[in-house]
Amino acid sequence: MSMHSDDDGLTQQITRPGEEPMVVYVRQPRHWGRNFLIFIGVVGLLVAGLFALTAAKLLPTLRNPFATQTTDKSSPVLLQSIQDLSHYVAAEGNFQVIVDLQENKRFVPDLIFNQHTLFVGVGSVDAYVDFGGLTEGAIVISPDGSSVEITLPAPVLEKPSLNTNESRVYAEERGLVNILGDLVGNDPNKQAQLYQLAESKIAEAATKSQLAERAEKNTRAMLESLLHQLGYERVTINFVKP
Repeated sequence: MSMHSDDDGLTQQITRPGEEPMVVYVRQPRHWGRNFLIFIGVVGLLVAGLFALTAAKLLPTLRNPFATQTTDKSSPVLLQSIQDLSHYVAAEGNFQVIVDLQENKRFVPDLIFNQHTLFVGVGSVDAYVDFGGLTEGAIVISPDGSSVEITLPAPVLEKPSLNTNESRVYAEERGLVNILGDLVGNDPNKQAQLYQLAESKIAEAATKSQLAERAEKNTRAMLESLLHQLGYERVTINFVKP
């Protein structure tokens, strides 16, 4: 009798006297516990290697195929015109105004219909002097070249520029009808109305301020300094109101 083993189990050869040898295969039970531990070890090594490659940025980044994409399909910017500017901005005023706007109906309680909004408008106004309309007679130089007299138009206040990032609704009261209306859809004209009222109030405040006088003073100081450096001893700057 002889015996040897292989991967699947033991092979036993039994020989009896006077008979041909007979081979008997004996299968050994599989070691499932050992194989399971080997499998876990291999998976752990693969996961550790994957994390190492990811940390070293050696693997390509996979994008989420279901992620939301935003595409800008706006048409290219069209340049309509180019205009040379000859305005000298001599002063800038920054303003903040309160717009108190209320919309209600007579004989209807405010609890039912009322739209009361306090809006804080922040903006600026430029005061400039237009040098583009100067003629030859606007600049007079003395015969000896020691003095010069310049006549300029009075400073003009530019249209207010509302800062939409800092302007905001400070407080708001609404009736039941107004609340239900906002649930259906906001009125875009309401915000535009607030902006227009704020710009109007800023323009009015700029007119009543000393912004134009400050622009006139700054323009005179700038020209006097420039012309003195050019060698003129006496410089006279006049402003003519339209």
